[in-house]
Amino acid sequence: MSIESVNPLNGEVVRTYQPYPAELVTRKIRQSHQAFLSWKNTSFSDRAFCMTRMSDILRKRKHELAKLMAVEMGKPIKAGEGEIEKCALVCEYYAKNAEEFLARETVPSSAARSYITFNPLGVVLAIMPWNFPFWQTFRFLAPGLMAGNCCLLKHASNVPGCAIATEEIIKEAGFPDRVFQTLLVESSAVEKIIENPVIKAVTLTGSTEAGMKVAQKAASLIKKVVLELGGSDPYLVLKDADVPLAAATCAESRLINSGQSCIAAKRFIVVKEVAEEFIRLFKEEMQSKNMGNPLDEATALGPMAKKELRDQLHAQVTRSIDQGAECILGGQISPGSHAFYPPTILINVKKGMPAYEEEMFGPVASVITVSDEEEAIQVANDTSFGLGSAVFTTDIERGEEIAASRLNSGCSFVNDYVKSTPELPFGGVNQSGFGRELGTYGIKEFVNIKTVYIK
Repeated sequence: MSIESVNPLNGEVVRTYQPYPAELVTRKIRQSHQAFLSWKNTSFSDRAFCMTRMSDILRKRKHELAKLMAVEMGKPIKAGEGEIEKCALVCEYYAKNAEEFLARETVPSSAARSYITFNPLGVVLAIMPWNFPFWQTFRFLAPGLMAGNCCLLKHASNVPGCAIATEEIIKEAGFPDRVFQTLLVESSAVEKIIENPVIKAVTLTGSTEAGMKVAQKAASLIKKVVLELGGSDPYLVLKDADVPLAAATCAESRLINSGQSCIAAKRFIVVKEVAEEFIRLFKEEMQSKNMGNPLDEATALGPMAKKELRDQLHAQVTRSIDQGAECILGGQISPGSHAFYPPTILINVKKGMPAYEEEMFGPVASVITVSDEEEAIQVANDTSFGLGSAVFTTDIERGEEIAASRLNSGCSFVNDYVKSTPELPFGGVNQSGFGRELGTYGIKEFVNIKTVYIK
């Protein structure tokens, strides 16, 4: 069975790839291990030299790589250029800071001397998604390579061109052969790859269902796993919020990447005093976004990555409406629109509806009106997920207290939308996963935190 790159704008096959046969995959895994035996002993300065060169290459090829994303998964080209800039930044961040983050830590004890070292684990398998095909990969590989690990990438099957381009960039930057390799394989091949004793750990960004399968397999082999999974992020709009700011920020977050982001705002929990104003302004913001060809620089909203995903989303919207939700914007599929789905707002969303319970992975907003702040917090936490959250209020001290202590999520923002940046740890709780990427915590996920005790 072939792996196809399909343009979501029109459904045309861009290119067809043949999956790697099992014997080639096994050989590449073995080669990664051989590369690790040398790479783990390189200096931080040598690793940083290659990593810094890679940031320069990313910026030089920014438009080309953004165009590739637009064609393979529908990301508007300006957004794609922004994604590549983030990749360059994360390379620079770890090139500059990895040595300090992984420096030996002296710890006083009963020993004459005792300290902690942070040594690389070996070959790590990265299973990455299509929605941010470069950022998701680079935010793992930059700390992974700087820590001295080697990386194998199993990318989503609809972005094979992005996977191959990543390997090309690694080579162009001057990294040694085989420290990073792409495996063009179907998802069915992943279990066998994890079983290979060379693989020491796995990181996955994807659906909760995929995370469960990978975690179960890795656990059966006692292998480390980091999971960054789905989300149904709540954004609380309190009665003292700056409502125009909240409406604009919420719309921007909901429509990032055509709504196909684990940390996009999804549930908008609005206190009744400001609900009418928020819904009016939010609707204006949502319908102002230009939907069109992702290669057009004026486009803010491209197609969804696959027609099947568009259809799944529409089914969730339809079921929610059948159960009593009211659609005040969008919610209709235009004939011949292929993978496009319009910005959509559902109000009167209640517990039990798909728009309340499930992740809506597309440009659909669920507005939930509540009586007061306490109910807003209760509804926000009434989810099986726990990735991101946000609070809008002019009482910054109160907003900070809610964000820090009362919302059950891996990250919580006040008066801004949730985003990932190189400096701050990123990840979730509950069915949104475990472990962290980015920051000091991200680089320490795939190292051996080793105690050294000297009498």
